[in-house]
Amino acid sequence: MTYATPETGMVGMAVLFILLLAGMPIGVALGLVGFGGLAIVLGFEPALIKSGVVAFETLTRYELGTLPLFLLIAHLCFSANASRDLFDAAAKLIGHRRGGLAMASVGGCAAFGTISGSSLATAATIGLVALPEMKKRGYSDALATGSVAAGGTLGQMIPPSGALIVFGIISEQSIGKLFTAAIIPGVTQMLFYLIVIALLVRWRPSIAPPSVRASWRERGAALAKVADITALMIFVIAGIAIGWFAPSEAAAVGVTGALAIAAWRKRLTFASLGTALEETLRTSGLIFAVVIGALIFSVFVSVTGLADTIGLWIGGLGLGTLGTVVVIAVVLLLLGSVLDGLALMLLTTPIMLPIIESMGLSPIWFGIFLVRAMEIGFVHPPIGMNLYVIHGIAKDVHLNRIFKGVVPFLGADLFHLALLGIFPAIALWLPKVLAG
Repeated sequence: MTYATPETGMVGMAVLFILLLAGMPIGVALGLVGFGGLAIVLGFEPALIKSGVVAFETLTRYELGTLPLFLLIAHLCFSANASRDLFDAAAKLIGHRRGGLAMASVGGCAAFGTISGSSLATAATIGLVALPEMKKRGYSDALATGSVAAGGTLGQMIPPSGALIVFGIISEQSIGKLFTAAIIPGVTQMLFYLIVIALLVRWRPSIAPPSVRASWRERGAALAKVADITALMIFVIAGIAIGWFAPSEAAAVGVTGALAIAAWRKRLTFASLGTALEETLRTSGLIFAVVIGALIFSVFVSVTGLADTIGLWIGGLGLGTLGTVVVIAVVLLLLGSVLDGLALMLLTTPIMLPIIESMGLSPIWFGIFLVRAMEIGFVHPPIGMNLYVIHGIAKDVHLNRIFKGVVPFLGADLFHLALLGIFPAIALWLPKVLAG
């Protein structure tokens, strides 16, 4: 145990950071540094045994079954053409207003986020539908791409969220409570984006010309197309929030409903089902590898005492609870500008969660706060994965224009994060009401 010191933990963090910047897969980097660190601190054989135990206990956890089931729902709904139908419904309702298609893109992202649980998937699928439509209607490239890139981040916050499931597993918190706590932050985040669009088009009307108003018959037809998927997701999310069923049970109900919807729409074939299962297994396997690597790395950090040392150092600054939260937010945003979102979560949770708990703050609130900071990283240059996803779809739009378009939304994100830090009740009020 000679090397079980915070300095060893810091060296491990530095090595991990270098490997991530070099492009090594997140799960491999976390597992390799965690195992290597444990081998130095405890010895090779104890490190091997401990890593094996962590992997076995992780893969046999009942809660982990939630993730592939929700991923399967997303792929089944995608095969049923859900993304186009959701955007079309929003566009028919508000697309005639100035900036309405940009608002419809945000609304479509929010709706599809309840299915996909992924920021990148949400931005990509809605972008494929919305960007050509906005280009055809004469929208500014910056507004069009910025609204879809920012709206895509709603996939991480609005339940069911893959990021919240991963956080719940590595932090041993209730996934159901995390989902419930994310509802109000997710809705307010969407409202902030809509306000940004409204202000932009009021300031510069030329960036978003008004379109032809759809008739009520057309609106009704568009809403009827998404009634089945909307009802399914409301039932699943409400069931978790109210306590009708656990998240794993809700995911199973959702898969059954998604299969029924795909069959009803005559989009369920052996080929589409096989593709959905293949994509679900591939994505689940990658995430499981990341989670196992993160937990092994977390054990290494715990053994070195690094988290306790950082907690004592921050406590010694005498900043108080709010000051400490500000420091944590700054660290998360700085790291989020150079790290992938999932890497940010898995790198910082073992360090910061003990600090949060030592101050008497809620781990559920921290999960929402962390995911919110992680979302900002998806649209924050230079990494900003959503920005590059949108650039891949709209190849004729220069990357600088996409960066420019997302700046107003980034400002709204920072303001929203500040409100979440100052008023934790934004996340904690609804779980408390439903529990009481």
